[in-house]
Amino acid sequence: MNFQLKILLETSSAQAQQLRALQAHFAQVCNALTPTVQQTRVWNRVALHHLAYRQLRTQFPALGSQMVCNAIYAVSRTSRLVFQHPDSPFSLERLGDQPLPLLHFADDGPVYFDRHTLSLKTGVLSLYTLEGRMRFEQVLRPEDEALFHAHKLREMVLTGGPEAGFALTLWLEDVAAAQAGDASARKARAEADAAVQALADEVARLEAQMQASALPAAGAAPVPRVGEGAELATAATAVEKGKAGLFADLPPGALPDFVKVRQLS
Repeated sequence: MNFQLKILLETSSAQAQQLRALQAHFAQVCNALTPTVQQTRVWNRVALHHLAYRQLRTQFPALGSQMVCNAIYAVSRTSRLVFQHPDSPFSLERLGDQPLPLLHFADDGPVYFDRHTLSLKTGVLSLYTLEGRMRFEQVLRPEDEALFHAHKLREMVLTGGPEAGFALTLWLEDVAAAQAGDASARKARAEADAAVQALADEVARLEAQMQASALPAAGAAPVPRVGEGAELATAATAVEKGKAGLFADLPPGALPDFVKVRQLS
């Protein structure tokens, strides 16, 4: 079973301005990274980290190392939604070989946290900001705090603003279910890898057969046996589908309102 906890933060005027500053700085880091996504077509979280982490840390020293990692996660997650979700007007299926548009994060967009940058203990919430830790007392019922400590954290997001107020939303996953799911996922990945390898071997076999059946005349093109050309194409397509894998856990429908998509002229 999964759980969602929403914490409404009662902030002073000074605290609200600190959170607003954090939002704006977090968006700046995201917007410094989106041109890399646009130019390289890379939005895998690990790959983006290797491409840009050091440069972002140098460019934005005030944000801190872990929050830079969280900004990379935010760009990766949003890019997956914009460029891979079938309902997105900017999905790769629709764009094809056209240049990717440039994503732009709003200054009041969501800020992603993790257990390094947000903690909860005995009713006290400690939250990272640019000016140090911000603390709130008794933000959760004891039973909800027990859920926070007992379950796997999937996401933790700050939203809102000084006028409407700020809120933290936590998505928690049942530990036992997560472990069972991880085991199932590992098994599925192993089976998928084996299937992809088998298809790749089959493609190689068919290519070898096509080469072997080539006409003896110099410069003549290889001639496949009847039906082998279609068989080869089908196998190759299946290999690419296997490599692509499954894309899940994205909200359906419209694009998020905190990011603008700028089409290139």
